[in-house]
Amino acid sequence: MMQDILGVPIDVRLLVACAAVAVGGLMRGFVGFGAALVIVPVMTLAYGPHIAVVAQTIIGVPALIQLLPDAIRHSERAIVAPMALAILLAAPFGTWMLVAASPALMKIVIAVLVLLMVAMLGKGWRLEHASAPTLVLAGIAGGLVQGVSGMGGPPVVAVALSRPGPPERQRGNVLAAMTAITISSVLPLWQFGLFTRQALVMGLVLLPVYILSIRVGGRYFARSGGHNFRPAALLTLAVIGATTLLAALRDYLSS
Repeated sequence: MMQDILGVPIDVRLLVACAAVAVGGLMRGFVGFGAALVIVPVMTLAYGPHIAVVAQTIIGVPALIQLLPDAIRHSERAIVAPMALAILLAAPFGTWMLVAASPALMKIVIAVLVLLMVAMLGKGWRLEHASAPTLVLAGIAGGLVQGVSGMGGPPVVAVALSRPGPPERQRGNVLAAMTAITISSVLPLWQFGLFTRQALVMGLVLLPVYILSIRVGGRYFARSGGHNFRPAALLTLAVIGATTLLAALRDYLSS
């Protein structure tokens, strides 16, 4: 019987990671957000923050490639460009904090960030006027959070959605911002040596689960709509964040 996949043990931790990726993918396909907020905290408890952030980055790349044409076609360059530049400049500092801090402390930071992002999404926070300084600040916040935890989407998505206009334009702004968020992770993670063999294999193992669950979630949304799912999804994320925080505090205090 096979005991591991290229050095990654086939055990309860891997099953938990697959379950988290499946739930995150369903959420991503169904309501369009929340995958990282499920995957990163659960995988952080199972494998530590470094592997969790790298694996989340790897499984996010195919969606970026698939949706990039829509981002280019429909986004507002005057809105996206300053935000993307700020994201790319800030992300390495976030990754540095991820590497410099102790893994036990980073578990707590990631759990707190999950709860903050859930609160932001739950309140539907948007800005009435996206001025240049606001775009830059949102990009800095998104880049730092992405570098630290792989969950930098909510700050930039909230600003991208604040722009008036047709849904295609708003979606294009969101896709362009998320493209910058994903790209911003790759080079800093590589520079700081976090693309280890175990992290790479973990991401590749989880990738098919993520792709399939996104497809299933998208089809279910097309058939059933999402009227009641958003509150349930936010509640699920809040429970995951709170549970992760309690477990992280226990590990930190006992270390």
